[in-house]
Amino acid sequence: MFGFYLEGDPIGTIRIVPMGYQLTLTETLLLQLGHGAPVPTPSDWEVGRLVLAPEHRSDVDALRHCLHLALQYACTHRQVDDLYASCTHVLGRLYRRFGFNAFAKDVPLSGTEKRYTLICGGSTGVAASLSGRNDTNRPQ
Repeated sequence: MFGFYLEGDPIGTIRIVPMGYQLTLTETLLLQLGHGAPVPTPSDWEVGRLVLAPEHRSDVDALRHCLHLALQYACTHRQVDDLYASCTHVLGRLYRRFGFNAFAKDVPLSGTEKRYTLICGGSTGVAASLSGRNDTNRPQ
């Protein structure tokens, strides 16, 4: 889990969890897809729980920078091949800007009314997409 600060004030958090251990929401949702679903490995990671303070949520560059910092740290300390996430359809479209692609839509979470879009991106491509912006005056 990572925390982000801007000028000393906390503005957000993100969680990155290794896959292949049935610990993540994405892995639970992959089971709904059956035999055609991707099979994550321990070098694949779920990116989730990205939360920004209300005053920063509409700032796409802040979101980009926070995700970039988290990915940069993770890649420095562990092998990171593919990144997965489960999100709403609208957020899935947003994450396309960052190198992710939707591979399943309207995936139901068993026992609930919730439906998710599943997205995936190679860490190299996502990192390249995230680093393409000016990072001055951004969270650390």
